Amino acid sequence: MRTLTVDLADRSYPIYIGEGLLDDPHYFAPHIRGKQVAIVTNETIAPLYLERLQKTLSGYAQIAVVLPDGEAYKQWETLQLIFDALLEARHDRKTTLIALGGGVIGDMTGFAAACYQRGVDFIQVPTTLLSQVDSSVGGKTGINHPLGKNMVGAFYQPQAVVIDAASLRTLPPRELSAGLAEVIKYGLICDEPFLAWLEANIEQLLALEPTALSEAIERSCAAKARVVGADERESGVRATLNLGHTFGHAIETHMGYGVWLHGEAVAAGTVMALEMSHRLGWLSVEQRDRGIRLLRRARLPIVPPQEMTVEHFLEHMAVDKKVLDGRLRLVLLQGMGAAVVTAEFPREILEETLRTDYQALADQLGEH
Repeated sequence: MRTLTVDLADRSYPIYIGEGLLDDPHYFAPHIRGKQVAIVTNETIAPLYLERLQKTLSGYAQIAVVLPDGEAYKQWETLQLIFDALLEARHDRKTTLIALGGGVIGDMTGFAAACYQRGVDFIQVPTTLLSQVDSSVGGKTGINHPLGKNMVGAFYQPQAVVIDAASLRTLPPRELSAGLAEVIKYGLICDEPFLAWLEANIEQLLALEPTALSEAIERSCAAKARVVGADERESGVRATLNLGHTFGHAIETHMGYGVWLHGEAVAAGTVMALEMSHRLGWLSVEQRDRGIRLLRRARLPIVPPQEMTVEHFLEHMAVDKKVLDGRLRLVLLQGMGAAVVTAEFPREILEETLRTDYQALADQLGEH
């Protein structure tokens, strides 16, 4: 078992990483103040892990809130189901919400915790690779709006993040690859040695080799913890964690939430960010292609939806959270491991990037 800390002064919290943690009350009890807990999960995860967690927390007055599964349900109506359950069970301000599931469950549970009685405690128990290495850490919570992804929410930190890596054994291959998009992101934005490690170990990760998985999770969480500790509310360096996300969120919004998994959209968006960085003269062809090849080896899409036009992308990107004073800011690379957030780019370079024939680029790179 490995422990990291997200350093936020009096709101600091641990990230526990290991196997079998779901069955050990010692990772939960220090972070539960009252006698009530509400486990929020979904219809896919509940049959796999809900009973085990309920047994681990048997000393508390419990309720379970089982939500429908999928990004399409990350909205107001589903959020209300959590509030309904808490109010019907008369949960008070000392209740602790526990998010048992992937990023959608974590985001909604955290947002519910931020809002219920103006703020109650919550614990993240992420069960997907994407949520373990990214969304469970850092306190971003929220729901989607038809006009934009994650546009309604709050910064609200958990009491702890409990990562049981053994839960990845029940993860579908497509979800595993989606999580790898966020793992690769850390290498691209701030840790070139980690990028090289991923190139050497990507097949082991796809095969769920335990040692490689633990290493990837720990290094990803450590990178995010450093960034969040330096910039909790995304006023500066934290925005670099959104490499590929502005393009990716446009894909998710346009195609319909859940049609493309978040990690899949981020992967295609990262290819676009690599291409734009190259067009600006910040990355060589070899550097651009290095990133694209690794995403492809992770079995991720590297071609955005071909039915999306330049106008589609620009329309959705205009609603991005990084837009300030009407100016679109993008996360781009000035080298491998060197991300920058900038609005200083020629409009024609952005439009050329959006017009790029990514299928031809993928064909040109071939399988290796």
